[in-house]
Amino acid sequence: MANPAQDSAGGRVSGLTRQQAEAARRTYGWNELPRGRRTGPLKVFLRQFSNFLVLILIAAGIIAFTLGEYADTLAIGLVIGLNGILGFVQEWRAETALESLRSMLSPQALAVRDGREQVIEARELVPGDLIILEAGARVPADAHLEEAAGLRLDESALTGESVPVDKAPGGDAAEVFAGTVVAAGRALAVVTATGARTAFGEIAALTGAVGLKKTNLQVQLGRLARQLGFAALAIASAILALGLYMGRDAAEMFMTGLSLSVAMVPEGLPAVVTITLALGAAAMVRQKALARRLQAVETLGAASVICTDKTGTLTENKMTVTRVWTLDRIYQVTGTGYDPAGHIAWNGAVTGAREDAVLAQLLEAGLTCTHASLHREGGHWQMTGAPTEGALVTLGYKGWAELPPPDSVLAEIPFSSERKRMSVLVKGIGGEKVLTKGAPEQVLSLCTEVLTQNGPRQLGAEQTAAITEAYEVMAAEGLRVIGLATGTAPGGEIREQDMTFLGLAGLIDPPRPEVRAAIGAARSAGIRVIMITGDSPLTAKAIAAQLGLPAGKTLTGDALEALEDAELDRILQQDVLFARTRPAHKMRIVSALQGQHQIVAMTGDGVNDAPALKQADIGVSMGVRGTDVAKDASDLVLLDDNFATIVRAIGEGRRQFTNVRKFVRYLLSSNAGEVIALLINILIGGPLIFLATQILWMNLVTDGVTAVALGLEKGEPDQMEHPPRRKDAPIVGKAGLLTILALGLYTGLASLWLFLHLLDGNEDLARTAAFTAMVVFEKASVFAFRSLHLPCWRIGFFSNPLLLAALAVTIGAQVAAVYWPPLQVLLHTVPLQAEHWGLIALLVLPVLVVPEVLKTLRYLASRRTSRAAAAA
Repeated sequence: MANPAQDSAGGRVSGLTRQQAEAARRTYGWNELPRGRRTGPLKVFLRQFSNFLVLILIAAGIIAFTLGEYADTLAIGLVIGLNGILGFVQEWRAETALESLRSMLSPQALAVRDGREQVIEARELVPGDLIILEAGARVPADAHLEEAAGLRLDESALTGESVPVDKAPGGDAAEVFAGTVVAAGRALAVVTATGARTAFGEIAALTGAVGLKKTNLQVQLGRLARQLGFAALAIASAILALGLYMGRDAAEMFMTGLSLSVAMVPEGLPAVVTITLALGAAAMVRQKALARRLQAVETLGAASVICTDKTGTLTENKMTVTRVWTLDRIYQVTGTGYDPAGHIAWNGAVTGAREDAVLAQLLEAGLTCTHASLHREGGHWQMTGAPTEGALVTLGYKGWAELPPPDSVLAEIPFSSERKRMSVLVKGIGGEKVLTKGAPEQVLSLCTEVLTQNGPRQLGAEQTAAITEAYEVMAAEGLRVIGLATGTAPGGEIREQDMTFLGLAGLIDPPRPEVRAAIGAARSAGIRVIMITGDSPLTAKAIAAQLGLPAGKTLTGDALEALEDAELDRILQQDVLFARTRPAHKMRIVSALQGQHQIVAMTGDGVNDAPALKQADIGVSMGVRGTDVAKDASDLVLLDDNFATIVRAIGEGRRQFTNVRKFVRYLLSSNAGEVIALLINILIGGPLIFLATQILWMNLVTDGVTAVALGLEKGEPDQMEHPPRRKDAPIVGKAGLLTILALGLYTGLASLWLFLHLLDGNEDLARTAAFTAMVVFEKASVFAFRSLHLPCWRIGFFSNPLLLAALAVTIGAQVAAVYWPPLQVLLHTVPLQAEHWGLIALLVLPVLVVPEVLKTLRYLASRRTSRAAAAA
């Protein structure tokens, strides 16, 4: 492409004119990433009605309307509308909250336009623009360096590498990339790519190529809905055909078929699932996790593997000095990040510049040979400059070294990738001197002496070997090692020779303090944690060791590329960590794990994490440090960037799935009782035991309210002490089906017996009694589902006060349905007498007692087995 900046009459220094920039923008567009398939509010709302159960409800409503049952139509319409509104509110709230987190691309840029420097909106940049990069600025577009002085970039958001990269004109080091941060120095660069054409944009496009996936809960509920729908259609059609064959009235049989269809489909299920997940999502927001989709937290609860980035996720993304080495002393340094709260210790005793002359000179070199600075802002310490230099400045503060005057540096030879060191000329009390810092081998090569507690000593082979061994050991432990030296300045010039070696500083991007416990909790829950980082293998292994993360094997991205899929599958069955990886590597790892039927959660905050975040079963991004691309690709955004929040979210997800399983089984057992009573009554030729309106009342009003309260049960005590559920774990399952059939058979037969027992006197009375009995049975059976394996006395009868309130409300609503005239008209009920309530009370006792006795016996047997195993 022609470069307008080069072709301009004023030459490159003048930059583009406004007219040239506008012409280029017509060709290249705005400097911003395409928003992709940003879902509008209407589409989000309509998406709530794509669930198969909801479609069945819509069909039932249409049939009821066609038959003139307008009350039924209204009731069905209300539950459909409630489900849609609740789902829309939560998902749209998550989308708008995410919009407020957009902050990756720099909003402004310093550019040369019309021959002068001016601040413009970053989105206005075009290829050919001249931009000026300064410390602390975010690079607004891909560019080629024309001039640079001590330029170092933090590319961790793009590559995962936590150590700043040196940049200079000429060669590969001349390319700078959008979204990276200037850690130190200043540069003039010409823009080469903007928006989607940047390296940042290419990764975003790779992310967009990964399709949306359904969660396991959606798959399970969809399968259940289809099974129920087809079963309802088949049975209702069979009953309709049988009735017509027997000569029954066609309108009556249509209503019977509709009643059966309504009874078989738990109309309240979509709304209950939506409400439960929405309340769970709201609870997670209070715990600093934003679920972009309602099912996200539930899916995280099933995670069997967490693939996590290192930089900014497991670590603080703040370089910190943890060790100082001199020839005769090794110092330990406490504290993390750029907060000077910490100290330097030798032999367990706190020390500093006043007590240790060698340490004082080393700290002075770190404080003076730098472009970094610390300052307090809003009660917090902020660092400006390169992370490594910031760590050395923070070290000086911890050692109580004197801060150099602002004008102490007289001259400088900046750091470069070729020299691998930086030197400054400073004025001091005894005259001018040179201070140098850089790669240990480079600094050591300049020295002829080494400073000790007894003064300078000649640097011989023995001392050189000791220094070399020290920095090799530190490097092997994953530390980044910096050497520091001092020298004389004859003639007031920087002379990098005959210097005195001061010592070594070992730095690392430290782990977040809460992460080790979080990883331990995840492993206790049967969840593997795999580190996938762009950083070096040594650093990755050091961080893994500090976090208690097992890593029997370390594999680099290049080694991964050479592996066949079968070999990668074998390696992934071991404890392994991955280093020097690129986005495609992360996607391959996630895909391979999914091929092993693992449910994979991927955490990360950088652009390089985004494709794998979207590929994973659930992507978890960081809300503070996370890039826009990463947030857009994720299902869950951690608002506090706290890895430990993931473990809490896993617990919440397990609680949600268990509760969904509870209320699905509860609702189906209620429906089973209604269906059994209806079917047997029809087969024996009796009048309709339940009207469609009464079934809707049971399924929506009484059962729906109770199921929502059941969905708010607290997590069971051992939910984080067992392995994750299987990917294909059913919501109902064989044990659940047996429970549903047993309860349904009893409640159906009991209500049918009551109906037939009272039928001789009054059909409306018999139907009202059977209708009320079924409601009471369903309220009593909820206690059997509060825990799927623990008796109520173990979890506490009053541990879910909302459930008790829901039972009181629904029983009260049923009493009103029996005695309040408006509801009597709507539901076709008549008042019951005391003896009728007495019969209902006797019939409900087995529903209350039998499940609790069975669960108590199983619990006691389990405890005896556990004690016997412990004794053995």
